[in-house]
Amino acid sequence: MTNTSDTRSTESTAQAPRRSRLRRLMRYIPLIAPVLLWAVPCWGLLYTGQHWPLPVTLIGTALFVLGLIAMPLAMTRGHGRRQQDRAAIVGSTLLGTSWVLFTWTVLLGVLLRLALAVAGVGESQDRARIVTWAVLGVAGALLAWGYAEARRVPRVRRLDVQLPRLGAGLDGLRVVLITDTHYGPLDRARWSARVCEKVNTLEADLVCHTGDIADGTAERRRAQAAPLATVRATRARVYVTGNHEYYSEAQGWVDLMDELGWEPLRNRHLLLDRGGDTLVVAGVDDVTAESSGLEGHRAHLEGALNGADPDLPVLLLAHQPKFVDRAAADGIDLQLSGHTHGGQIWPFHHLVRIDQPVVSGLSHHGTRTILYTSRGTGFWGPPFRVFAPSEITLLVLRSPHQPTAA
Repeated sequence: MTNTSDTRSTESTAQAPRRSRLRRLMRYIPLIAPVLLWAVPCWGLLYTGQHWPLPVTLIGTALFVLGLIAMPLAMTRGHGRRQQDRAAIVGSTLLGTSWVLFTWTVLLGVLLRLALAVAGVGESQDRARIVTWAVLGVAGALLAWGYAEARRVPRVRRLDVQLPRLGAGLDGLRVVLITDTHYGPLDRARWSARVCEKVNTLEADLVCHTGDIADGTAERRRAQAAPLATVRATRARVYVTGNHEYYSEAQGWVDLMDELGWEPLRNRHLLLDRGGDTLVVAGVDDVTAESSGLEGHRAHLEGALNGADPDLPVLLLAHQPKFVDRAAADGIDLQLSGHTHGGQIWPFHHLVRIDQPVVSGLSHHGTRTILYTSRGTGFWGPPFRVFAPSEITLLVLRSPHQPTAA
């Protein structure tokens, strides 16, 4: 008979080298990715059969090489220790541009070459030049549109969410979710004020911010965050930290949100009463909090629910969707999250799915738990949103229990 513990030990031993190789490979991604992002479009647009005049080839190649060198340097200076806003803007814009060029050089390049060959366009150079101009045209249009999408005030996404345990007195409760505002190098103080104005038109009972409020410290981004003080809610305004707070002195953001009149739910809850029924509104620190080294910061669901009646419905704020595994195991009714940005620039959502169970929208987990994942209100890094629009979310909570007629 095979000993089960011995088998597991053998499997663990076999998996250890694989994990070690994967970690070693991950170290090289920051070096490999920029090369691929710039080299693939350069080769596809300039060298695959086009035979451009020499000055065009030289100038085009020089631009791609300049992008390859400038992007990582600017990203390092902008998002590293120096936190130089101008460098961050340049690096992030180059990152978004290279991603769009890479994507459409690969996808449109292959498909269009095949279509042109089937259509009988005989000269390979003719096909290659048509592909080049098509890719440049599509990429340029998507970048212009994506920039406008990123900078506009998000549209409101409204949906009804029925919670089986929600009491009739809470039916129709209006919950507004904003998240991932990412106040940062591009000054968005006016945008922030307009977002808050739109939130106030929704007549919310509860307004939630599920983290990644900014890139930079609270002191540095205070002017952009200040309009959050104007947000109105009939019951409460609540906030939890995201992973980006832990890159920028998270406690400073917790203190500033408290100063602006928001209730930071750091592994704690409050009770929302209406019509004789009660909803537990709980929040946890981001899952990266513990590794940040900040004393007392960690995602602790038991602490968040400590003292709450287990028979009451629970709305949980947790920045990352992957926290839903813990939420479902504990029977949480509704979790609100952000973090994913819906991928932000298509088709990046496929990579997001490697790390998160859901990219956007409503999903069901376990026997009771519903998760809503917002595409985010702002944007991180590249000032583009392509096929992943930002949103302000209005969730109207519905009870299956109807009041008894008198």
